[in-house]
Parts: sequence; structure tokens; C-alpha cells
Amino acid sequence: MGWLKPTNLVLANFCQARCYRDVTESPLVGHHAHLVCVVPLTILSVDDERDVTDLVRYHLSRIGLNVVTAANGRQALSAIESRKPDLLLLDLMLPDIDGFGVCEILRRQPETATIPIILLTAWSTSDARHLGLELGALDYLTKPFSPKELVDRVQRTLALKPVAPTR
Repeated sequence: MGWLKPTNLVLANFCQARCYRDVTESPLVGHHAHLVCVVPLTILSVDDERDVTDLVRYHLSRIGLNVVTAANGRQALSAIESRKPDLLLLDLMLPDIDGFGVCEILRRQPETATIPIILLTAWSTSDARHLGLELGALDYLTKPFSPKELVDRVQRTLALKPVAPTR
């Protein structure tokens, strides 16, 4: 069994699903080659405006991320129950359960409490920003947003996420 160097793990988070030939050093057998398969991280984009989720999907898939979407809070919670995303991009103004409510629900449940959340919303008031961050969001991005800034913030947030230990 080969040992992945920590730098390989960090790089793996931003690659598309592919297998790479990798030469690593094992403390048991010295240098050897093996295949490293990388699965893309999943982002759940929640917004009732399809143009926004399409724009998010376009820009984040270009950097190798898998983007799934939901149009309201209930769909988001259902999607999270089916498959926990690596990051949640969440609008505040949703037709059923608003983004604040989704944050509260996720933070109360141990299995979803650690999902990183970036609020992506048209609300630009300091009160909304403060409440969103207080409820557990890690970042707050207002619409209209720069696609480059979105990509930068998503990458920064994912880089802060702990990597699960490998065996």
C-alpha cells in the first residue's frame, strides 16, 4: 500500500474524477508507482432562480467540482439527506424554508452540523450578514456576484475543510 503525501491530498480536492499514475515513497518498500483515483467534491447550490444555479454550475464545474441544485429549502434538505455535499451555497430568500431556517436545521443535526455553508444572496444588509454568520455560515456573498470571486471563495472554503483520514 502506498502513502499519499499531504500535498497530493490537497491537490486531489480540486481535480476532476480521473486516475493518475503517482510515484510515492512508502516507508516499507521505498519508491513505487500506483494509481490514485480522485472523486470530485460535490457542491449543493440552493436558489429559486434557475439562472443563478446555472451560472454557479457552469463556473464551478469548470474547476472540476460536481454541482447539484435545489430550488427551495425542502429540496435542499432532501438532497442533503440523500447525499451530504462537501459545501452548500445557499440563498436566503427561498419560497418555503428560507436560508436562515435551513442553516438552523443543519446546525442542530450532528450529521450535517459541519457542512460548510456560503450564503449567496441579494440581501446586502449588515443585519442579514451578521445573522447568517451567527447561524453557522462561513462566508456571505451578495448578488450580483463576480464569478471569479465565487470560485475563489468556494476554493478557499474547501481548502479549510478537514480531509478525512485515509487507510
